[in-house]
Amino acid sequence: MSTLYRTTLAMCCLASLLPLGALAADAEPPKAAAEAPAAEATRPPLLERSQEDAAALERLAPKAEQQTLQAGADNFLALWKPANDSDPKGAVIIVPGAGENADWPNTVGPLRRKFPDVGWHSLSVSLPDLLADAPQARVEATPAAQPEPGKGESAPAKDTPADANANVAQATAADADTAESTDAAKADEQNDKADAERIFARLDAAVAYAQQHQARSIVLIGHGSGAYWAARYLSEKQPPQVQKLVMVAAQTPARVEHDLEGLTPTLKVPAADLYYATRTADRNAAALRLQASKRQKDSQYKQLSLIAMPANPAGEQEQLFRRIRGWISPQQ
Repeated sequence: MSTLYRTTLAMCCLASLLPLGALAADAEPPKAAAEAPAAEATRPPLLERSQEDAAALERLAPKAEQQTLQAGADNFLALWKPANDSDPKGAVIIVPGAGENADWPNTVGPLRRKFPDVGWHSLSVSLPDLLADAPQARVEATPAAQPEPGKGESAPAKDTPADANANVAQATAADADTAESTDAAKADEQNDKADAERIFARLDAAVAYAQQHQARSIVLIGHGSGAYWAARYLSEKQPPQVQKLVMVAAQTPARVEHDLEGLTPTLKVPAADLYYATRTADRNAAALRLQASKRQKDSQYKQLSLIAMPANPAGEQEQLFRRIRGWISPQQ
């Protein structure tokens, strides 16, 4: 075989391979394009802690007691137990505090199970996570742009004090801190209003549900920060369907517009404030609420003291139930 023939044959082979390489190169971009959407796929939004708690409670609570109520765009879990009586006295709506669910073992669960045996329907609700409790992003002040050395710089005036730049920096920092504080206050106010609207919508739905079951009397029972939201609901909306309020170990949430000391004198319904006298912080806060109520003419506010029983939780819950029952149904 001649050298010319071998050379010609090799060139033909190379020419036949070139289209395959080009096709392989052309095939690569579609593969990368196909992978791009998967890389850019967004993760679904995380559930609120209260939603996760409600989902866990749905697996544990009896199905017959579970009710899904609607409040605006929100659906939320509530636990309903009808009164074990042919002529129910009314309904108690139990509002749990922060970090608690509709069957919380302290106060909420025991009360919702005990009241049906004495002729009261019970409905315990769940509250949404508060926007005011969500972590707030800190807005950093943008530093002023500095001119590059040798470009546009001017010599300082001879009569300028040596610490002038420090004074300007301090003044600028103070202005930035004031602006940031103002923005934070506005954000807290907006979050507080949004939280109140969501919670009030849930309480409206709970009251409407109780009315559907011919509840002659409706009593709101709030525990912890739930007592605050129940009191604020009655103060701001004054629903005529609710006749009484019970607050148990009441607490004012952080970063809200009004505190309990300011709310209690504005209540237009009889209110019982149950606090644990053996807890110093609770006792001191209750004393301030009592003083505020005394400054209000024709106040229907009443305080009842409780004794904490760490060694006997069942006895502590029974004590609480009896005090509430005796106040809402004094004839019994």
